[in-house]
Amino acid sequence: MKHVIALDVSKGKSTMVLYNHYQQCELEGELFHTRAGFDQLNQRIIELTVQDGQAPEIVFEATGVYSKGLEKFLQDHDHVYCRLNPLESNIQMATMRRNKTDINDAHELAKTHFKMARTHTYKQERYYEEMRAMTRYYDEVDAEMIHLRSRMHAILQLSFPELETLFTPSSALFLNIVQLYPHPACLLDHSKTVIRNRLKLNTKKNLSLARAEQKAVLLLEAAKNAYPAIEPDDIRCEQVKDYALRMAELKEKKEQLVAQMVALSADRKEYKVLLSFPGIGDTTACRLIGELGDIRRFKNA
Repeated sequence: MKHVIALDVSKGKSTMVLYNHYQQCELEGELFHTRAGFDQLNQRIIELTVQDGQAPEIVFEATGVYSKGLEKFLQDHDHVYCRLNPLESNIQMATMRRNKTDINDAHELAKTHFKMARTHTYKQERYYEEMRAMTRYYDEVDAEMIHLRSRMHAILQLSFPELETLFTPSSALFLNIVQLYPHPACLLDHSKTVIRNRLKLNTKKNLSLARAEQKAVLLLEAAKNAYPAIEPDDIRCEQVKDYALRMAELKEKKEQLVAQMVALSADRKEYKVLLSFPGIGDTTACRLIGELGDIRRFKNA
């Protein structure tokens, strides 16, 4: 290698150094993560490539979201680079680092690059980035639902605990019933026919009249036998309705995310292979792809 560009990435900018093949620093400065800043870097890379007859080596540490803009620029312009795991780079520079500053980090990255056989970072298709983003979004939605379910359970134990024994707490029907009838008194004001019709009207998924009537009978029996710890006008009845509404929205969002991932993956070979495994369905197959990424980047089993 004839030149190494090393960058220590931070929020909105990077400390950049340029070393020649004599391991001497030719340039030290700041690179702002703007279009103008990246255009200047691209021009410098082109000039060095023409001058040396080979592209300069580019190395930096991954710093979460802050290094994503730099990486996107390098991929858009087909520049090869080495993106280091921070733990990996810390180990590699442990014997050299003295004072922890951004400038020193950039210099040590460049110096160690002449001594380490670092592998260029594998460039995945945009598909894998999209799948990972949707998988992480799915996980966030799922985690939020778990928190809401816990809060909703605590209030229902005060207002109408029988609901959790009559219906599956994660079902769409259960969430609709909590929104309609968070307290037994709300049920006792209505007839079986009114309750049946309200269940039928407010359940998005297909619910037959016979099943809606069956649920109405169960609800009325439970309401007559219930002894709630709070009154129907207690603010917590409104609170649990809000929780149920939010959970229903999140449940729908999870279904939408799975549908999007399936649509993106329908023609992918790895998706079809994963679906062929016993016990793996659409959701698991898509989430595995989202977490694993492009397994072709591994050279062996």
